[in-house]
Amino acid sequence: MVWVWLLYGLRMAAVHTPVGIARPQICCKPDRMMGLVPERCGPDDPRLADVLALIRTCFEPMEGRLAPPSSVLQLTLTAVGVQAQRHEVWVCGDDPVACVFLTRQRQHLYVGKLAVAEAYRGMGFARRLIDLAETRAEERGLDGLELQARVELTENHDTFAKLGFVKVGRTMHPGYTRPTSITMRKPVSKNLKK
Repeated sequence: MVWVWLLYGLRMAAVHTPVGIARPQICCKPDRMMGLVPERCGPDDPRLADVLALIRTCFEPMEGRLAPPSSVLQLTLTAVGVQAQRHEVWVCGDDPVACVFLTRQRQHLYVGKLAVAEAYRGMGFARRLIDLAETRAEERGLDGLELQARVELTENHDTFAKLGFVKVGRTMHPGYTRPTSITMRKPVSKNLKK
């Protein structure tokens, strides 16, 4: 018998055949994230147009629920390129299935436009991008991560809480007399701090 190693996702499986010819068999679960790792986009990255489309698609169901409307409505390809040039844009996949914007603030790294395509939700992409953001904050000696979640989007509050964020304040958009956003933070893990 001959043992042949086959690669499924990122995991190896041993398959034996009496004649030494490998027959494909799925012996283990494929990697849920299909080996996609976050990559940083430069300002001229051709994927930026797809990043913009992904963000618009993911944020579209929120429209009609938000007052004031989301800033995604004004987001342009030029603005995404500026974000990539001055700050950071990270994607998973050549045809992006997940993305996040990272912007350094005083003591925190701001997490914005976190988006995961609907077909890829629940596979760990958001967690991987938040872990990346935490590493980037730690590399810069920052206290942690910060983001804004709109008051109406309680499901997002729950998702971010599961990712380690806690509510630390509320803010109002200009012209509003009630809070419109919740500020959430996640400290850099103690085991990452030097």
